[in-house]
Amino acid sequence: MQRKQLLIIPVILAGGSGTRLWPLSRECHPKQLLPLVNDKTMLQNTLLRVQGLKGVAAPIVVCTEEHRFLVAEQVRAIGGEATIIIEPVGRDTAPAVAVAALEAIRQDEEAVILVLPADHVIGNEGNFAEAVTRGAFCADHGHPVTFGIVPQSPHTGYGYIKKGEAFGGEAPPVFMVDCFVEKPSLEKARQYLEEGYLWNSGMFLFQAAGFMATLQEFEPLMANCVNRAYAARTHDLDFTRLDLAAFSASPANSVDYAVMERVRDTVVVLLDCPWSDMGSWEALWEIGKHDEQGNIFIGNVLAEDVTGSYIHAGDSLVAAIGLSNLIIVETKDALLVAARDRTQEVKTIVNRLKMEKRKEVRLHKKVFRPWGSYEGVDCGERFQVKRIIVNPGATLSLQRHFHRAEHWVVVKGTAHITNGDQTIILTENQSTYIPLGTKHRLENPGTIPLEIIEVQTGSYLGEDDIERYDDLHGW
Repeated sequence: MQRKQLLIIPVILAGGSGTRLWPLSRECHPKQLLPLVNDKTMLQNTLLRVQGLKGVAAPIVVCTEEHRFLVAEQVRAIGGEATIIIEPVGRDTAPAVAVAALEAIRQDEEAVILVLPADHVIGNEGNFAEAVTRGAFCADHGHPVTFGIVPQSPHTGYGYIKKGEAFGGEAPPVFMVDCFVEKPSLEKARQYLEEGYLWNSGMFLFQAAGFMATLQEFEPLMANCVNRAYAARTHDLDFTRLDLAAFSASPANSVDYAVMERVRDTVVVLLDCPWSDMGSWEALWEIGKHDEQGNIFIGNVLAEDVTGSYIHAGDSLVAAIGLSNLIIVETKDALLVAARDRTQEVKTIVNRLKMEKRKEVRLHKKVFRPWGSYEGVDCGERFQVKRIIVNPGATLSLQRHFHRAEHWVVVKGTAHITNGDQTIILTENQSTYIPLGTKHRLENPGTIPLEIIEVQTGSYLGEDDIERYDDLHGW
């Protein structure tokens, strides 16, 4: 009987907060959902990368509740298709891969899953495709596969893989894995470079059923929790929701610790190409295109006598004089200045912001929602001004506020407004007043984005002063 064609199902891990790329990366809009290296986001680049592979099905994307609509919109924007699974809570990568494996088994019992983080940069996609083909052969024959990056330098921010014997007695680029090594000191990293160690990319290939059998052997509680969470799944719009209680009961662990470091027949496929996991601003500087002075300038930047630096101007002019090896990142509400070799420590700043409950750790001035976006323009005692964009055909929740009134002025487009017992249509330069405590709703019935200016007045203007009666999105 002829064996059926191997089906590879990409699993894209799109959770995580990307704290080391603050202030661009925020909890509500993390690095994988940002365009950091070209005009596509990191997630979109990953989706496009797998679209070019042979024998590959539509991907499974695992993301958080908070990012689900951004993920869905970014998939749609590139004309792609994906199964989107929502993690109810973060439990590291092993449970996330496990639920994706169960979905892959539902699609094809013999499927192989290609596990990819959403935030990697890969410079030679031809080499990547060849490595996946080699890895798929090994995975199809029962070997868990990891991809080892040929190091460009002695890097202390990555784990390493020590190669064993050539796989099957053949020549490179496939080897048995001798061992995995944690992130080393600089001295150790230099030694690993000389001895031919590889960077651990965090990308894997498994038989989906084999992965679940291995997880059941080594992490039975995790496997049982994930199985129960998936079995009780529900569907909400375009999303697959897991059972919260069952998934929350799972231990947290990474794929590396839960599976890869505990099996003996793992192989590593060499991947020789420019690569980065975008773990810091220095990493973004390393992979970018430098000018003659080793700089990367983005946005409105004026520089004199500046070398080896990365300067990102988001909204303001950034002028720099006499600087070397710095990272400067400006947004509407924050400015980061750091030595290039200390950008891993940005996480320390983020932790301080969390401790102080600062909004800058979570939100940008411009906040994206399933229906569009809003942006703070001005605020003071008892007032706040926002610019609101509503996508064509989109509708906000029917709601009311207990501590504030609102004035809406249409700048562009057409607004269909529920204001108490009234239903009205407003166009450019028309306005309405919504008294405190009045039920109201905003809709865009048109074919172009609706833009309004909202002026809030009252004793309390927080986003939690809201009672929703009818909400399509859960926001």
